[in-house]
Amino acid sequence: MATPSLQRIGKHLARISLAALGTLVLLGAGYPLAGWIGSSIPETSPAAFTPQDETVQIMVETNGTHTSIIVPVITPEKDWRETFPSAALPRPDGFMPTHLALGWGEREVFLYVPTWGDLKPLTALRIATVGGDALMRVSHYLRPAPSQYHRPLRISRAQYSSLVSAIERALPQVAPGETRERLQGTYTDDAYYEARGTYTLANTCNTWVGDMLVEASVEMGMWTPFAGGVMKWIPAPALGEAHIAS
Repeated sequence: MATPSLQRIGKHLARISLAALGTLVLLGAGYPLAGWIGSSIPETSPAAFTPQDETVQIMVETNGTHTSIIVPVITPEKDWRETFPSAALPRPDGFMPTHLALGWGEREVFLYVPTWGDLKPLTALRIATVGGDALMRVSHYLRPAPSQYHRPLRISRAQYSSLVSAIERALPQVAPGETRERLQGTYTDDAYYEARGTYTLANTCNTWVGDMLVEASVEMGMWTPFAGGVMKWIPAPALGEAHIAS
């Protein structure tokens, strides 16, 4: 039979365990609420430009969980073939890409987790508690069509220049004469490149997209950890809208 002292210790440990469990439950419930609130507070106002201003059309895409920014491969402001060698290569169908989808995310997930069902509990716990190194995923598109999941956004050339600069700051510098290394990840048609930053629950793939758009003076929420928090600021295209053009 346990002594009173051991009973008190056991009761104390049980209370600590219950308190820890309660904290996790509160965090689990509070995180989505905080994300909804943070993404609803505007951080920027829409940049004003006249119909006479020259513009660039980009896209913001989502699969419901992850968001990316779609940019033209070549514009006067930026030739992305100079940054991402894969942009200068034909796609598997033999066509050259016209646009790139740029997404920032957690290294191990991008390289080894093809679906959320493949995410190991220990990996999820590690990401949730300490975070993980980042990678950039580059998808190569041929004239992507607007849709509910690929929403076009027209911005001024000055805004696009700011967007380019922000994206470039997310990449480590490459020494003159060297080529950025392409990594193979879960989607073989995509290219993966080293990126700066640490993926955490506070700094997710969607937070990165929101921050990039803020840098380009696109109206966006203050904190966008979820895909919906980004996409609610990007109007869905009208039915029958033409293909994207730079």
